[in-house]
Amino acid sequence: MLEDQIDPYRPDPARVYDWFLGGKNFFPADEAAGRQVVGMWPGVRIAARANRAFLHRAVRWLAAEAGVRQFLDIGTGVPTEPNLHQIAQAEAPDTRVVYTDNRLIVLRYAEALMTGTPEGETAYLHADFCNPTSILDSDRLREVLDLSQPVALCLNALLHYIADDAESGVAARDLVAEYVTALAPGSYLLITHVTPDFDVPTWERIISGNRGLTGQMGQVRGRKEILAFFEGLELVEPGLVPPQEWRPDGPVPSEATPGAVSMWAGIARRP
Repeated sequence: MLEDQIDPYRPDPARVYDWFLGGKNFFPADEAAGRQVVGMWPGVRIAARANRAFLHRAVRWLAAEAGVRQFLDIGTGVPTEPNLHQIAQAEAPDTRVVYTDNRLIVLRYAEALMTGTPEGETAYLHADFCNPTSILDSDRLREVLDLSQPVALCLNALLHYIADDAESGVAARDLVAEYVTALAPGSYLLITHVTPDFDVPTWERIISGNRGLTGQMGQVRGRKEILAFFEGLELVEPGLVPPQEWRPDGPVPSEATPGAVSMWAGIARRP
């Protein structure tokens, strides 16, 4: 669902995540929600940093080594420098990036902060992941991205907010498949997703005590369920791993343990 107004009194996942990262784009309600999460999941701020660092490495690899020149980032969140387009365009200035989010505050920040290189292009869509046609058939997206050529679809820390809907029969896996089907061979899918696999007691408390992060967690998934998002694709080495273990190009902080971070991360190629 698209957000049509900013409510400073209700915690917003994008702003809470910004608080986890040590940013400044949050309200007291977001900080209060963030502190509540820290009380249940002490490693959440470590997880946010590890996840962000993975995204930086992954985008750099996609642009520099995989040769990707188009990125579609859904569930963008509040801009935090360096942003995806800054990393990709530093490797390849002609890279084109489309950001998408359904939150109004993200739109406001994106309009002000997300500008790209003269050689490339950066655009933003106010649209909902759960309505794929609103994104894939958007005139603005088609102006920036050529879907007949490879695209890196980035679903970074998004899918745990998307629950499978038993009533409609629509699963998050079906939505991901719809996006992937629309992309050309040679495209990539990037996913990070929280998991209970490494610390079951903590996640039992989170799920039962707060029904998820900031009260808006959709569905926590284990490794097998997350691997299903990559069905039919070729996982890039080292496969599905904790984010801090995906091609680390420098020292990994000792506090970024699998139990503290509680996430899986992976990239796969569409053959």
